[in-house]
Amino acid sequence: MKLHLIDGTYELFRNHFGAPPKQAPDGQEIGATLGLLRSLAALLARPEVTHVACAFDHVIESFRNDLYPGYKTSAGIDPDLLAQFPLAEEAVAALGVVVWPMVEFEADDALAAAAMRWKNDPAVEQIVIGSPDKDLTQLVSGNRIVCWDRRRDMVLDAPGVVAKFGVGPSSIPDWLALVGDAADGYPGIPGWGAKSASAVLARYEHLESIPNDPSQFGLGPGRAARLAESLAAHREEALLYRKLATLRDDVPLQEKLDDLKWQGARSRLKEMCEAWGVTDLPKRISRWS
Repeated sequence: MKLHLIDGTYELFRNHFGAPPKQAPDGQEIGATLGLLRSLAALLARPEVTHVACAFDHVIESFRNDLYPGYKTSAGIDPDLLAQFPLAEEAVAALGVVVWPMVEFEADDALAAAAMRWKNDPAVEQIVIGSPDKDLTQLVSGNRIVCWDRRRDMVLDAPGVVAKFGVGPSSIPDWLALVGDAADGYPGIPGWGAKSASAVLARYEHLESIPNDPSQFGLGPGRAARLAESLAAHREEALLYRKLATLRDDVPLQEKLDDLKWQGARSRLKEMCEAWGVTDLPKRISRWS
């Protein structure tokens, strides 16, 4: 069987900006949550989707904010979206899907922990991580663990990661450290861009292995010298950024693999839909427990 691990935070953001807004009778904005539920209902209707879990950032801040003050926070997020985080978790749980709400860790860490836990389970044919987030591509392993961009219906296996980023999955945290990640709030190393980071890391894989001698970079001498000088001046920052980019696989998840088998939606979902005045969603659910 396939194990589907869904980035609930990404899905909620995607539906906030992509699905039409809607207010419940009490005035609460529920559009993103409804879009997320409809998206998951469509996913669960696929015959190959049997075992599913969905991870959320219960709060945006995490242990990474203690490591780097500039790391992403909830500041600037639309209050209508932020208010739907607990609602989305409740709704997805009512759909019958296992929910991992992260406080100390991030949703990506929960997905990483699950992928590593069941990577070698003989009952699991493939682990499909439902997210286009480049951070998660570090988890890709051959065709055993893949990332699936559901919106574009694109799957990245290990060769796909190399084709897209110029480096293998194991080098993604190093690549992000050099290039930076504006979404997560760290800038990368001055002068280093995607192409230069890919070219150098394709040779040396990790930051520690990059030589001090720029003539070994495989780039033009002037460009290589500038990159080497910048990395030498900002090496500690690079190592910190890599730590921020590296997903944790030690999240204490309580569930066993069998607990992730979808048994159907729960009556609570019908109650929520009735309170919202939503009649179409329950009809889209293929199974009820």
